[in-house]
Amino acid sequence: MSLFAGLAGTLDRLTEMSRDRYTNPYTALEWPDTVDPDGEWFTSPELTSLYGTPYWDALDDAGRHRLAFQEAANFFSLNIHGEASLMEGIAARLYRPDMLELADYLHHFLDEENKHSVYFGGFCRRYAKVYRSRHVTFPGRPDRTVDDLLFFGKVLIFEEHADRYNVLQSRDERLHPVARFINSAHHADESRHLAFNRAVVGALWDAHSPGWDDERRAEIRAYLGQFFTATWREYYNPDVYAECGLDDPWQVAEDAWHAPAQREHRRRISAKCLSFFHDRALLSPEEPADAF
Repeated sequence: MSLFAGLAGTLDRLTEMSRDRYTNPYTALEWPDTVDPDGEWFTSPELTSLYGTPYWDALDDAGRHRLAFQEAANFFSLNIHGEASLMEGIAARLYRPDMLELADYLHHFLDEENKHSVYFGGFCRRYAKVYRSRHVTFPGRPDRTVDDLLFFGKVLIFEEHADRYNVLQSRDERLHPVARFINSAHHADESRHLAFNRAVVGALWDAHSPGWDDERRAEIRAYLGQFFTATWREYYNPDVYAECGLDDPWQVAEDAWHAPAQREHRRRISAKCLSFFHDRALLSPEEPADAF
């Protein structure tokens, strides 16, 4: 039996939904000529990386808005970089003989990720900038089954967290309409991507992990745990703090990362993602080192 035979119904349903809900990213959003970074919200205040820390308390109203604006640009930049890596990985697997059953939906996946980049890039180019990524890219694994699991596992971790931000911000009436639209549009497609990734990660793990020894399974869990922490780290960007005029931005990032309120914030946002990986034994029973 094929590795993905049990996913046929899920793949058909997701493909049909993508076809029915297609939108044109070039006409769906009317971009205003200008926005007001110091007077309008572009990130929900409670989701900013300094909320609940002394740094937030020290900012005036304009400074808080400015931080939220730059963090929106950082969040969209993270998605630009993440989706570029995702699209490269999907394209490399699109017509592999052992993944042909996924091909129809992978076409929609690629199309929708490209569409998201139009929104994210459109915001950053018009009103802010694309922040650089500090994420370190590791070479692929010689064992293709391990490489596939780690690829789809990393995609799932990244998108679970981004989608949680999307959901919360799409409902936040304080946000500028452009920010709400981008978050809402991204979530509309990501809900399908997440269902797909959970199914594929589960199928890959169930099929291959029984044949791996304890050392290999431990290595996979450690790698995913490290990626989990590295993904969160990029939400605490010293370049954002420098752009906002904060002194010693690297120290600000360290202080914010270790702040109790931020640790609890990460735990709340990550709860669903952690539950999936722990239930599947894809992570060690402990929480990923340093993330919380």
